[in-house]
Amino acid sequence: MNTSTKPYIDFAFLDSGTGGIPYMLELKQKSPQSRCVYLGDTVHFPYGEKPSEEIISCASSSIKQIVEKWNPRAIVVACNTISVTSLPDLRAKFPSLPIVGTVPAIRLAAKVTQNKKIGLLATNATVRHPYNQMLISEFASDCQVFSRGDPDLVSFIEEKLFTSTSKERFDAVKPAVDFFAQNGCDTIILGCTHFTHIASDIQNVAGPSVRVVDSREGVAKQALRVEEAGSGSSENIKSLPQDMAFFVTAATPVQEAEYKTLCKNFNIPWGGIL
Repeated sequence: MNTSTKPYIDFAFLDSGTGGIPYMLELKQKSPQSRCVYLGDTVHFPYGEKPSEEIISCASSSIKQIVEKWNPRAIVVACNTISVTSLPDLRAKFPSLPIVGTVPAIRLAAKVTQNKKIGLLATNATVRHPYNQMLISEFASDCQVFSRGDPDLVSFIEEKLFTSTSKERFDAVKPAVDFFAQNGCDTIILGCTHFTHIASDIQNVAGPSVRVVDSREGVAKQALRVEEAGSGSSENIKSLPQDMAFFVTAATPVQEAEYKTLCKNFNIPWGGIL
């Protein structure tokens, strides 16, 4: 537990952009008293196309910034790419700070699939990483897993989703859904947190015979297990960001306007550029 006397928040969420917002909302639903803040490391977006060493370096810098600015009791890495690539390194660099990762819901998918054909929709970095293959071997060895890295869909969600039409969302998700349908998958794992924003679109295109799963609930439960919510430092409460505030590390004026629209849609405060 973080015992510093500095003002603190309970949970800081880190992603390369907006993908982890549904994960923060899930935790707040389970623990309304938990004080949260969110940082999208947009200056380094997208993480999913970077080599492992760069991902580790970028994530470490972001966590260092979060700790110095907000002194959280725990970090939730709301990004599958960072998690499968960097968790051991991040935990070694910040040994006194609980760090909860987000990994593809392969175990859950293996439990719910009926025909043992599972689709994994993720970033290229997640699809290729040995940790992901280890999860498949450990939890889905009796299943066929058809993986699809989809950087274009990640970029669409980060850059266009919140001003898109239903037709544009349909066109964006259909290639991935068609790929899994052609391989007979009855279960699709959303292996990038960005995809949770369009879970309903993917489900609508895939149809009722396909189960779409992600790791939101499991991550929220694990975060609450490792660190109970605290009350903060009341005398310094004014120095803390607003609860659930959304910050980014870079944004053009156009992007800033889009992020403000996103915050309005989710009813969370716009924190600004950190």
